[in-house]
Amino acid sequence: MDGTGQFASSSIGCPQCCQRHHRNGEVGYYHQLLAAVLVHPDQKQVLPLFPEAITHQDGDSKNDCELNASKRLVKQLREAFPGWPIRVVEDSLFANGPHIKLLNELNIGYIISVKPEGQESLFAEVKDRFFKQETEEFEVVGDDKITRGYRWINAIPLNKSHPDLRVNFLDYWEIREGKEFNFSWITDLQLTRENVESVTKGGRSRWHIENQTFNTLKNQDYEFEHNFGHGKRYLATVLAMLMMLAFLIDQVQEYGCVFFQAARQRFHSRTSLWIKMKGLFTEFFIESWEALWRAIINGHGGGFLQPNTS
Repeated sequence: MDGTGQFASSSIGCPQCCQRHHRNGEVGYYHQLLAAVLVHPDQKQVLPLFPEAITHQDGDSKNDCELNASKRLVKQLREAFPGWPIRVVEDSLFANGPHIKLLNELNIGYIISVKPEGQESLFAEVKDRFFKQETEEFEVVGDDKITRGYRWINAIPLNKSHPDLRVNFLDYWEIREGKEFNFSWITDLQLTRENVESVTKGGRSRWHIENQTFNTLKNQDYEFEHNFGHGKRYLATVLAMLMMLAFLIDQVQEYGCVFFQAARQRFHSRTSLWIKMKGLFTEFFIESWEALWRAIINGHGGGFLQPNTS
């Protein structure tokens, strides 16, 4: 789960727009979206679930935000999928007591990034436990010559404000080409030597929502941030939802449709494929997905497309 911007303007606004008041007196209007996507560490494809709009809520005097939207979204996820073993992967914004307590109430697991500058008391506790030799750790060098280290401790207080809320802490480091990179998470999973590597992969898969989702939507011809029409109240949000739906269809086809996969291999980028598809829809009648993909894979004759003479 992560948030992203979808619309911003200094002149166009609506009742659902959140607002930024600048020092020079100007007002900025914006819409954002909190997205939830299914990710797997070893899969490039992501499967978007229903997103939650971050917009000015009726009867509220303050701007909506990611944290408020997350309260709505996780409840909707649990209601929609009551039997799923859900585990959310989130950034450090969500490493707070109220959010984690809500996840616990909904029986939703978590792997949440944490940073020293945002969770000082948590890292101070880890440091104290380290010097008391209460943490566990090991380090390995892979076939790729990268050194990977894991340090963990279970059941420590989240922070001073929530000393009763216990979390499990995992610290991970990589050393490659003389440079060290560090990542840390808290999780509900009981950490052991046997599972810290898979938990680390799960935590790092959070980048799938940034790279495979938002980057694709904004830079690979979906035009997610383009203003196709703001409308008087809901249009900007409806257009964003439709783009997410189109992206879901494309991801499902890329994951499981052999015709799509064969068509995709003919082009260096998704954008090139979309341009080809637009051209075919403009010039020909398209009777089915299979006819479309065959036309792209084998040439127009292979798809038996009929010219659009209208």
